[in-house]
Amino acid sequence: MARRFIVYGAGAVGGVIAARLHLAGLPVVVIARGQHLAAIQRDGLTLETPDRTVTVPIPALASPAELDWSEDDTVLLTVKSQDTERAVADLAAVAPPSLVVICGQNGVANEPTTLRRFENTLAMWVIIPATHLVAGVVRVEAAPCPGIVDVGRYPRAADAAVEEMVVALRSAGFDSRGLADVMRWKYAKLLMNLTNAVEAICATPARDGVLARAVREEGVACLEAAGIPYASPEEEALRRGDLIRLRPVNGEKRGGSSTWQSLARHAGTSEVDYLNGEIVLLGRLHGVPAPANQLVQRLANRMTRERAEPRSLDEAALLAELSTRRGAAGV
Repeated sequence: MARRFIVYGAGAVGGVIAARLHLAGLPVVVIARGQHLAAIQRDGLTLETPDRTVTVPIPALASPAELDWSEDDTVLLTVKSQDTERAVADLAAVAPPSLVVICGQNGVANEPTTLRRFENTLAMWVIIPATHLVAGVVRVEAAPCPGIVDVGRYPRAADAAVEEMVVALRSAGFDSRGLADVMRWKYAKLLMNLTNAVEAICATPARDGVLARAVREEGVACLEAAGIPYASPEEEALRRGDLIRLRPVNGEKRGGSSTWQSLARHAGTSEVDYLNGEIVLLGRLHGVPAPANQLVQRLANRMTRERAEPRSLDEAALLAELSTRRGAAGV
């Protein structure tokens, strides 16, 4: 029996991977929810790229309980990190314990959560410039290569399951390789993702501004205090090379990161607790102040709860508040 891929979370990254695996002729099922699920079930999943738009008839379900599971199934877990605990619990209730589950999310808390229930837990380092704002539609803004997706067993090493996934991803057009030290790369991505919330909440282009530098510097300090290794910027640049070439889709440039997309969709939840919040946690555990990440985490969560418009805060005002917080803490 051919291996079947269950993509649990058909948003930006999950939807793009699912569509491309389907186009490569591989068996794929997606698990989605709400209006997105209804649209896929009614019309199929639409993939927009810089070169074409295609709609694929992928089976879509609301729950793992709706599947007849087999030993030949592999799950790509692509729900947002705040939804991982519930998703893994639902999987464990119906799927075989030998199931291969591959964590393809931002953040570093998904793998230990999954490993508690599934011994065959893999991790994915994902660089896919993807967007999901409209029900039934996902968009990838890079071509001809849609992204880089490297895979490794959690917590370390590569094996046959990793290589099988790499082959499937390559057949779908992604640049992929097996990583023996995959979490070192995911911690490097965590550092990069710390600026997602800054970009999402600030009115001016702030991803490379003072506040963004502050959250990243705190992130580096916390990882080093915790003794956690991470791939260097030079290693990341070498791995990326010129593979990711951003191009407009339907005349539009990419709007923003996954955190910005959650705010733009008024989703009501955000992954910020597993990005900036991860650094806040490490800082508290190891005695490293992280006021910039605390500030960004609090404001992004507030805007998410209130379903506020993204990019509506003034970066200068946030920097003034950060200066006050640092002064009060003696930082």
